[in-house]
Amino acid sequence: MTDTQTFAKVLKTREVVALSFGAMIGWSWVLMTGVWISEAGTLGTLIAFSVGGLAITLIGLTYSELAAAMPKAGGEHVYTHRALGPNWSFVCTWALLFSYLNVCMFESVALPTAIEYLFPEIRIGTLWSVLGSDVDVGFAIIGALGAALVTWTNYVGIKTAAFVQTIVTALILLSGALLISGVVAFGELDNSQPLLSNNVSGIVVVFIMVPAMLIGFDVIPQSAEEIDLPPNRIGRLLVISVFCAVLWYIGVSAAVGFGLPGQLLTESTMATADAAKHLWGNPNAGYFLVFGGVCGILTSWNAFVVGASRVLYALAESGFIPAAFGKLHPKYHTPYVGILTIGALSIIAPLFGRTILVWLINTSSFAVTIAFLFVAISFLALRKNEPEMPRPFRVSHPNLVGYGAIIMSLALLAGFFPWSDSALVWPDEWLTILAWVILGGLLLVQFQRKRQ
Repeated sequence: MTDTQTFAKVLKTREVVALSFGAMIGWSWVLMTGVWISEAGTLGTLIAFSVGGLAITLIGLTYSELAAAMPKAGGEHVYTHRALGPNWSFVCTWALLFSYLNVCMFESVALPTAIEYLFPEIRIGTLWSVLGSDVDVGFAIIGALGAALVTWTNYVGIKTAAFVQTIVTALILLSGALLISGVVAFGELDNSQPLLSNNVSGIVVVFIMVPAMLIGFDVIPQSAEEIDLPPNRIGRLLVISVFCAVLWYIGVSAAVGFGLPGQLLTESTMATADAAKHLWGNPNAGYFLVFGGVCGILTSWNAFVVGASRVLYALAESGFIPAAFGKLHPKYHTPYVGILTIGALSIIAPLFGRTILVWLINTSSFAVTIAFLFVAISFLALRKNEPEMPRPFRVSHPNLVGYGAIIMSLALLAGFFPWSDSALVWPDEWLTILAWVILGGLLLVQFQRKRQ
C-alpha cells in the first residue's frame, strides 16, 4: 500500500474522547428525557440508565481489549473476522453498518426539528406526505445543508472532523452545566413524583432504549488507525467515554425529574429545555438547551459518518462490497467514496418523511445490539484460541466480562421481540430489517462465489 493509501495518524486524547462522547450525546437527551420520565418515573429512569449503562460498560470493556490489540480501521469487522471467520464477520459488520447509516439519515431530519424550536418560521410549505408524515420544503433544505456540511467536514480529513467535534462538544457541556446548576439551585424533591411509573414495564421500556443512546463509543475502534496514541490508552479512553456518557444521561434525567413539576412535564414536548426555562425563570435558558441539542445532533452525525465510512472501507478491503469504498483520498487520506455515499443518503433522507426514518432509528438499536453480541463472543473466542495474542489493554476477569457482555446483549435483544412491551413494530420495522438482511445475503452469496 502506498503512502497515499494509508490513514493519517492525527487523533490525540482530546479528539478521541470528543469523537466518542459526542457520538453518544445526540439529540435524545433534549427530546426524549420527558418521555423516559413519563414511562418509568424519575427513579425508574435512573435505574434503567444505570443498569443499561452497566450492560454497555461490560460490552465496552470487550471492545477496549480488542481495539488495543488490533487497532485497525473497521473495528468490529477486524475482530470478528479473526475470531469467527469471514461469514460471521460479515453478519456482524452488516448489522453495524445498518445502524450507522440509519443514524446518519435520521440526523438530517432531527436537525430541522431542533432548529424549529428556535426559529419556528423555517417551515415554508409542504412538498408531499409520506405515510402520514408531511415533508416540508424548509425542513428538507436545512437537512440537506446540514448533511452537506457534515460530509464536507469528513471529506477534508478526520483532523478537521475531530476539531469541529471538540468545539461543538464543549458547547453541549456548557448547556448541560446550565441545566444541572439550575436544578442544584432551584430544584425540588416533590417534582420527581411519582418516582416510579408503570412499575417494571416502564423501566424495561426505557432500558431497551439505552443501546441506541450509547451507540457511538465504537467510533474509537473504527478510527483506530488514525489515533496517534499508545494502544493501551485507546482501550482506556473507550471505557472512560462510556462512563462519561452514562453519567451525562443520568445527570440530565435527574435534573429534569427534579426540575420540572409533573403538570408541566405532562404538557411539555421538549422537557429538558422546558426544565431549564422553568428553573431559571427565563426562556433563553430553554433556547440554550435546545442549542445544545442542535450541537448534539452535529456531534453524533459527524461521528457516525466517521464510523460508517470506515465500516464501508473495511468491507471493501475484505471484498464484500465494491473496491471503490476501500479507496483513500490521495490528499486527505479519508475513505471519500463512503463519505460521499453517506452524505448523499443523508441529503435525500428528509424527502421520505419522519415516519419511515423513525422505523430506521428504532431498528438501528436492534442491529447494533447484534454487533455487540458478536464482539463479546469474539472476545471470548480469542481469549481461548489465541491466549498469547499481545493485548496492550488487558481486561481482568475476562470470563466475567465476556459472558456478562453476552448475557446483557441477549437481554437487550429480548426486548425487541413481540413478548416485550418495547417490541419492534410488525410489519413496518421488522420488514425494514428483513429487507436489509436480504440485501446482505445477496452480497454474502456473491462474496462466496468469488472465493470458489
